[in-house]
Amino acid sequence: MRLVLKCVALVVAVGSTIAGLGAPAWSDESVLDAIRKRGQVVCGVSDHAPGFSEISGSGAWSGLDTEFCSALAAAVLGDKDKVKFLSLMPSEKFKALQDDEIDVLMGATPWTLTRDTELGARFAAVLYYDGQGFIVPRNHSISSVLELSGASICVLPGSIDETAISDYFGSRKMRYQLITSDRWDELVKTYANGGCTVLTGDVSLLAYERSRLPNGADHMLLPEYINKEPLGPAVKIGHDAWFAVVRWTFMALVAAEELGINSSNVDTMKASPVHEVRRFLGLESDLGAPLGLPRDWAYQIVRQVGNYGEIFDRNLGEGSPLKLDRGLNNLWTKGGLMYAMPMR
Repeated sequence: MRLVLKCVALVVAVGSTIAGLGAPAWSDESVLDAIRKRGQVVCGVSDHAPGFSEISGSGAWSGLDTEFCSALAAAVLGDKDKVKFLSLMPSEKFKALQDDEIDVLMGATPWTLTRDTELGARFAAVLYYDGQGFIVPRNHSISSVLELSGASICVLPGSIDETAISDYFGSRKMRYQLITSDRWDELVKTYANGGCTVLTGDVSLLAYERSRLPNGADHMLLPEYINKEPLGPAVKIGHDAWFAVVRWTFMALVAAEELGINSSNVDTMKASPVHEVRRFLGLESDLGAPLGLPRDWAYQIVRQVGNYGEIFDRNLGEGSPLKLDRGLNNLWTKGGLMYAMPMR
């Protein structure tokens, strides 16, 4: 009898495990439920992060971060405009996430170990690979950071940038002189007036400053990065179902570009015989169901917002004042790091 009971218990346990394989590994639907109830995705951003999130005098938001939030709204609510942007100071960002004041934190925030553990955040993806670089006048005929030995460098004192210079130049036995100021705008002015050889900072910020110089075309960004600043969306730890939605919204943006689907051709692509395309558009399988999203969630993202390449171009690339090369943010097939996990 004991043997029979043990066998029955084993069968029940195995059966329960198998049954559980067909369901999501998470049970928290509170974030999705809350978003649908309020009819908006609440997105925490910076109000002056050029290329990422900015608000115009008329109250219109623009930037890579804000368009990602629009993609989330298109996926969850079917309308890219159902987003509320909450402007946050740097000191407020992670508290707002912990206190459930926002659904997702953007704000051009770098992904670090501390933020991904101690601050109660979970980064879902890298939306933009940034890093510390250098801008130099073209007439200096400098084409590489390795040619900067003996250069004077404008940098914020006590910053991560200053530490990275010490590490990079010191390990290569390269001489340098620091020109410092506690005010970024004063550093930019010093550089523009020839007070230092190069200005250093995040490449996206340097591109913005170049766009504001009266002779911006006379300045170039050197190709090397001397540290890493991966930027991306973060959600509160424990919100696993919502984390999956945010992660796969990013994947959909990149996958669409990989598949050649954009906002202009997304409807005509419905006639494509390619299985991956038809699966992406929700024609041959329901990829939304495991995420708790509509069947056409990825289609709505591309139709209303575009693919990753389109968003990059109009906010950071050639279609923007910053005119940044794709570089690390290009598709993996073109030498970059952007790579979508298989959508199947």
